[in-house]
Amino acid sequence: MDHSSNRALQHFKNDIGIRFQLYNSLFTSLPFHRIEKTGILLALFLSNCEDGYLKGQSPVTIIDEFFSKHTTYTTDKEKLDLLFRFVQYAERQVVLFDALEDAAFRQVHDMNGPGTLKHLESEVVKMEKEEELTEKLKDFCVRLVLTAHPTQFYPGSVLGIINDLSKGLMENNTSQINMYLQQLGKTAFFKKQKPTPYDEAISLVWFLENVFYQATGKIINFLKSQFPESLPATNPVVKLGFWPGGDRDGNPFVNIETTLQVAEALRGSIIKCYYQDVRRLKRRLTFDGVETVLAELEKKLYNNIFIPGQRTDLTRKEILETMYQIKDTMIHKHNSLFLHMVDSFINKVLVFGLHFASLDIRQDSSKHESTLQSINAVSSHLGEDYSNISAKEKIKRLCNVKPLESSVMLEDDIEQDTIDVVGVIRTIQSYNGEEGCNRYIISHCNSALNVMEVYGLFLLGGWKPEKLTVDIVPLFETIGDLKNAAEVMKELYDNEVYRNHIRQRGDQQTIMVGFSDGTKDGGYLMANWSIYKAKEELTALSREYGIDVVFFDGRGGPPARGGGKTHKFYASMGKNISNKEIQLTIQGQTVSSNFGMVDAAQYNIEQLVNAGVFNEIFSDKNKTLDANQEALISGLADESFNAYTKLKEHPYFLEYLGHASPLKFYAETNIGSRPAKRGSGKLTLNDLRAIPFVGAWSQLKQNVTGYYGVGTALSKAKEQGKFNELKKFYKESLFFRTLIDNCEMSMNKCFFPLTAFLSDHPVYGEIWNDIYAEYELTKKILFQLTGKNELMADYPVEQLSIQMRERIVLPLVTIQQYAITRVREMEEKNIKNPERDVFGKLVMRCSFGIINAGRNSA
Repeated sequence: MDHSSNRALQHFKNDIGIRFQLYNSLFTSLPFHRIEKTGILLALFLSNCEDGYLKGQSPVTIIDEFFSKHTTYTTDKEKLDLLFRFVQYAERQVVLFDALEDAAFRQVHDMNGPGTLKHLESEVVKMEKEEELTEKLKDFCVRLVLTAHPTQFYPGSVLGIINDLSKGLMENNTSQINMYLQQLGKTAFFKKQKPTPYDEAISLVWFLENVFYQATGKIINFLKSQFPESLPATNPVVKLGFWPGGDRDGNPFVNIETTLQVAEALRGSIIKCYYQDVRRLKRRLTFDGVETVLAELEKKLYNNIFIPGQRTDLTRKEILETMYQIKDTMIHKHNSLFLHMVDSFINKVLVFGLHFASLDIRQDSSKHESTLQSINAVSSHLGEDYSNISAKEKIKRLCNVKPLESSVMLEDDIEQDTIDVVGVIRTIQSYNGEEGCNRYIISHCNSALNVMEVYGLFLLGGWKPEKLTVDIVPLFETIGDLKNAAEVMKELYDNEVYRNHIRQRGDQQTIMVGFSDGTKDGGYLMANWSIYKAKEELTALSREYGIDVVFFDGRGGPPARGGGKTHKFYASMGKNISNKEIQLTIQGQTVSSNFGMVDAAQYNIEQLVNAGVFNEIFSDKNKTLDANQEALISGLADESFNAYTKLKEHPYFLEYLGHASPLKFYAETNIGSRPAKRGSGKLTLNDLRAIPFVGAWSQLKQNVTGYYGVGTALSKAKEQGKFNELKKFYKESLFFRTLIDNCEMSMNKCFFPLTAFLSDHPVYGEIWNDIYAEYELTKKILFQLTGKNELMADYPVEQLSIQMRERIVLPLVTIQQYAITRVREMEEKNIKNPERDVFGKLVMRCSFGIINAGRNSA
């Protein structure tokens, strides 16, 4: 372990480990009903769980023994009451741990170390790379796109407590900490009603206002102060995107009213931030020629937020002109006093405009096809024979289709929304600026026709080709779609009409790739390798056509959905993959875990900026995989794909997941506004969304999608005499090393004793044993590959954090398995027990705590 890792580990043990034990004891002294007894019994229960699993006991046996030894409870009602109290207590322990980690962030993470902008600055100066930096920063940026997912469980009130509690912990203010813990004890952790898509959007706006506004401002201020010549005013370097309220494929309950509401909320939110900043500026800029101008701007901002129906034609340009006038006066008349405050505010306006975050629209390709068919049935705009002609002929007609003379009324609500949203985009752009809503993403895109159908919808909706200020973004997700992606894009680049559209969008094409569905479809290694290869092919093709391709990665929280050590993946991309921008989704509880406070958000955004810039100006030829390395990883991907496919095709695969995990309870919860699967009818693997799929495995503590097939693939390579090559590859390639690191993270969160009782199940025993055997094989061969004797050995702080979190959560996973078993028994025996629904609720209440504790488990 190097010196910096050792220092960070000591800080973690002192500032988080020891303090958690101290403040955890405060919970038992809170003045609430029976809380002291709950805390003492929970500690006993945790001890029983640890001992029970060592003895090979099942969750049901552990809980039954606990009740008989340590309580006098005999009825289900009494037992459920205590188990619910355990869950509530553990949920608050997780919040305390989150707050402690947030409070110690600066001590545990080196804010000036490798991966930060301060480190980048010192390397640029030392290596005299100022010119290369200037060239790179002309158009490089990081775009973080916030997405609403049912794994973000903390309501705004709890997020606020975590934030304030972290500050109290930083200051060691014991009386304040005690008050916040009391507030936590009295605050509900989830709502009784299912949230609407608008509710989900507003919960994420909290992060924009309280975290991203300040963190992004700090980053831009640093870059402009350290590299004033390198950073052009036209490039903000950090951009924010937003999916809640625009993502129809992710949530079929989103409609045009939601989209307009969310766009208005984003505009109101950024104007509110500007208003608060201008109020602060007014306290300092009390000078002649400045005070009055600033007061006028304050009034305009106020009118836009607080006076109903007073939305004026305020624009970013107008705010900037006012601030540049103030800046000029300050320089020439007032000795540039407080000029840094003015510059800081200008920087924020340049980044956020009046949109705060760009609202993306997303819909499934099948919906565009059906919408066009329905429009044609009532207007014949595309020709009566449209349904029967070839894809090539359809593209020709869509390129030249004329606008609808009047609005059409379609029977299907989603189809009506699909044509109406085209006009809504124009409305949003008129108020929030073009960046307010200028991307349309096509899910399950598998042909050039899928892209041109959206182009045709814009023409039908009244957009003129030369004024279409919207990027059309295909999303390739499955292994098959990723393999065909270059062929699809070549057909589009060869289409004169579409090529003209790209030309007027600055010769830039954004392409989205999905890690979640890729992993669900092909397993961990194959998904990551297929995306890497698709990016290589698409980069080469786009360069051939003189087009800048930008990749937008649909990443989730866990490694199985493209999460984990994300910045290391970007740092490991060689010269064969376009690095013009880094764009990725920030999903689920990853939003609060990586971007929940200003320090953490600043650090993690800097890591991404650094990865993109460093990769370009300090290019290391070893990062680009050579033919031999590509062949090695391709062979591993094929073998792992075969192993994963064999598991997936087991006749009881999906049944096993439904039997052992909380999967079937997802739809009964109020955790998210969207359904757990696409479409209706019997659940199939194809329809099942990646989030509940990956989330169910993580709550089972089996994390199949993060490692399954890796051990088999490495073992086969060893049998073929390639293991020394793989060891060399592991040492030399950051890409391969990061793949393995993330695999280890998934495995480190597994706990097979929890479900070992299934090993001799007459139906599901075979699957459980297959999964466990692959886990053990993968662990054994990874130790041989890395030369270590424990998982995540190179990341001692994260290793300890996971260990402590998993211990907090052990009672919850035990209670969850107990409740699932009880519900299953009632259903199998057709017992009409009034407590059935209560046990079901207990399953999902456990889910909240398990996922929040995991921080990137779904």
